Amino acid sequence: MWTGHGCCCFSTTLIFFTWFIICLPGSNGDLSYTIPEEMKRGAVVGNIAKDLGMDSKGLMSRHARLDLKGTRKRFCDINVQTGEMVVAERIDREELCSSKVSCSLKYELVLEEPLELHQIVVQVQDVNDNSPRFSNDDIKLEIRESAVRGARFPLTEAHDSDVGRNGIQGYSLDKNEHFTLAVHSNSDGGKRCELVLDKELDRETQQDVTLVLTATDGGTPPKSGTAVIHVTVLDANDNLPVFSQAVYKSSLPENSPMDTVVMTVSATDVDEGANGEVSYEFSRISDKAAKLFTIDSASGDIKVTGPIDFEDETEYEIRVQASDSSGLSSNAKVFIEITDVNDNAPVIFIKSLKNPVPENVLPGTEIGIVNVQDEDSEGDRPVRCTIQQNTPFKLNPSIRNYFSIVTTSKLDREEIDNYNITITATDEGEPPLSSFKTINLSVADINDNPPVFEEQSYSAYVSENNKPGSSVCSVSARDPDWRQNGTVFYSLLPSEVNGVALSSYLSINGDTGVIHAVRAFDYEQFRSFKVQVVARDNGSPPLSSNVTVSVFITDENDNSPQILYPTPEGNSFMTEMVPKAALSGSLLSKVIAVDADSGQNAWLSYQIVKSTDPGLFTIGVHSGEIRAQRDISESDSMKQNLVISVKDNGQPSLSTTCAVYLVISDNLAEVPELKDMSYEENNSKLTSYLIIALVSVSTFFLTFIILIIAVRLCHRRKPRLLFDGAVAIPSAYLPPNYADVDGTGTLRSTYNYDAYMTTGSRTSDFKFVTSYNDNTLPSATTLKRSPGDNSECLNFTSLDFTDTASKCSTLVNT
Repeated sequence: MWTGHGCCCFSTTLIFFTWFIICLPGSNGDLSYTIPEEMKRGAVVGNIAKDLGMDSKGLMSRHARLDLKGTRKRFCDINVQTGEMVVAERIDREELCSSKVSCSLKYELVLEEPLELHQIVVQVQDVNDNSPRFSNDDIKLEIRESAVRGARFPLTEAHDSDVGRNGIQGYSLDKNEHFTLAVHSNSDGGKRCELVLDKELDRETQQDVTLVLTATDGGTPPKSGTAVIHVTVLDANDNLPVFSQAVYKSSLPENSPMDTVVMTVSATDVDEGANGEVSYEFSRISDKAAKLFTIDSASGDIKVTGPIDFEDETEYEIRVQASDSSGLSSNAKVFIEITDVNDNAPVIFIKSLKNPVPENVLPGTEIGIVNVQDEDSEGDRPVRCTIQQNTPFKLNPSIRNYFSIVTTSKLDREEIDNYNITITATDEGEPPLSSFKTINLSVADINDNPPVFEEQSYSAYVSENNKPGSSVCSVSARDPDWRQNGTVFYSLLPSEVNGVALSSYLSINGDTGVIHAVRAFDYEQFRSFKVQVVARDNGSPPLSSNVTVSVFITDENDNSPQILYPTPEGNSFMTEMVPKAALSGSLLSKVIAVDADSGQNAWLSYQIVKSTDPGLFTIGVHSGEIRAQRDISESDSMKQNLVISVKDNGQPSLSTTCAVYLVISDNLAEVPELKDMSYEENNSKLTSYLIIALVSVSTFFLTFIILIIAVRLCHRRKPRLLFDGAVAIPSAYLPPNYADVDGTGTLRSTYNYDAYMTTGSRTSDFKFVTSYNDNTLPSATTLKRSPGDNSECLNFTSLDFTDTASKCSTLVNT
């Protein structure tokens, strides 16, 4: 009969459990929250931004994140947009903390720029989600009928994974006439019970008694578990097994192999025979520990049956029961402490990295944050972290196991554009373990290099009369920068050439650097000029450099020789008088020509292409001097016409011809006969013009004779050259830009001839012209006779044509 003595009575009241959150700032700004287990995913734990006095934008801008030490599940995360800490996945307190009363999750809130850490502790409260259960649903007891009233029989404890109020709070026994239940509190807050004999047993009356034992927790609503007690009535067994010690403690290294004996428990029973045989079993053990340990029922050896991991659990508490064959039993506590073994290498986490890094960052700039974690110890065991030495980077220790990656020197993308940074982390275990992590870091380009031309200066040679649009030369510049910073564009620096804008002469391809001629060049206008080419990159701001290009115009044979003397046809008619006594080699006249070209294109040669008497005269190939090839004889025709060809040395050669009229005579009286000569040459003049010309010549001749007599008295033997006075050539007459080359036959600015009288003009004009050349013989000096020349210097001192005929008729050049 059930009497109810020693029974825990629970009044069932409806208590609504509501979870709450407590936010308490720590000494260093740390936060603490309390939440119940089994919360739904997405449930709000607390507002971190508000509790830290920040706004959500501040968390986002500072790259806020939650770091949970080790490789366990995160369970919670942060919403940087709202600043709330939310549940990320289901939290089972029993799985997380086993039978520990206090269960918490420790997080680190990491803020960057600047680096700042906050400790966040989330306390997980127990929820009554587990029912009490007995390790064995059938409890068998053998009680002798000799047991006296009040005898006590310990019963197996029930186990509830919940803790605190949600753990087992009491036991109850169904109503019967023999037994009551006594419930006791353990030192750890648990409950245990004993079966108390309230009425003696009578084996002859009833051999078996069946009871129902119920364990109830303190949850709302409460949950319970039951076990059936089978009592077999036997003869007397009055001694319980007794353990050698009430509490057993042992240390077990993690990673211990299977079947490792953790410890051996021992209990003795003073009874004899079957009543003294003791067997062992776990009376109270967590689900996690049940997978890792087993006990030999005969020997009491507790062995390892699963993987032992210090990082998973550091301590296990187990209850062991020793029972004799009659079902009498006693209990002992077993504490197994798991010791750490250095079996985990440090893990390197890149928390922040600026990639790519601009090449113009200053030394000491922080480009990344590294965190190193080692799961082998609960505390923050120091870890040595190093970086390879051949890179311009180093690691600076920061808060705890955080390190900053900073630059140690200037970066130059043109030298190295990519770095593989290897970070090594080593713990202080025995033996030490290390891990490596390689970071690939790119260097971003900055426009810090101007274009550089391949040559310091360029020279281009262009033939005159070139085709517009033809290529003059090409310039090239290199820029070691990347992409648009290294893209080079070319342009011409604005300037003028001979007062004309440079753009009228040259243009440049901005992409290729090829310089083109806009129009044809003329060597006779200018022979060279310089232009500045600018190479500019496409960076921001752009950089540039200049180079000088010297353009030289080369001459082409595009100008024919120009005859200065005798006057080209179409102008006044000119005649040279040759003394009849002129000897072979005597200088009779000279053809003067120039060529606007230069070099060999201006080298002139002279040739008689047509002559009245082919063997009478010769001309200097390069001097143009007309000389007698043989002595003049009486039989030679008075009128001699020569056609002279002047040819340059260009390719192809260009030439010009002129006509030279010579009269072989010593007597001016014969001059009128020249009318027929001029008439033959140009019969387009009217007869009336001839009459007027004769009258004019006669008048002028008389005046000229008088002047000659006067000059004769003042100046003796002054040489004269007889040809048309209109051909006196002063220095200023020479065309500009004519080449001044000795020995080529061109006219020098100091090589002039003087003329004093004309006999060939149809208008019979007489002119008295002085020399333009300082080298002309002075009036008091007599020109010496050339070797082999028997003629005298021309000397007009009177009007006597007989005397005049004996004189020389030409004057050699000075």
